[in-house]
Amino acid sequence: MAKTKTKTLTYDVAERLRTPEEMALYLDACIEESGGDAAFIAKAMGDIARAQGMTKVAEGAGLSRESLYKSLSGERVPDFSTVLKVMKSLGLKLHTEVA
Repeated sequence: MAKTKTKTLTYDVAERLRTPEEMALYLDACIEESGGDAAFIAKAMGDIARAQGMTKVAEGAGLSRESLYKSLSGERVPDFSTVLKVMKSLGLKLHTEVA
């Protein structure tokens, strides 16, 4: 019997984030699952930024596209001021609730 090769496809969550509501729910889920890993949360914000268009988000945040890619790569923790600028550009708000 001949072996068949299994073909895998690369999954890119940014291609699935279509509405602001989906983006907000995705970020909330990532924050919940992050265990306090700020780089993980930054990567999730990067996924949302790619879904919206990095150039557009960078312009809205007053950052260069390259700087935005680096900040949201998941390899570093961005400054909180960068997080706030990007959140505003993404059309998302941070809020708090009692733990």
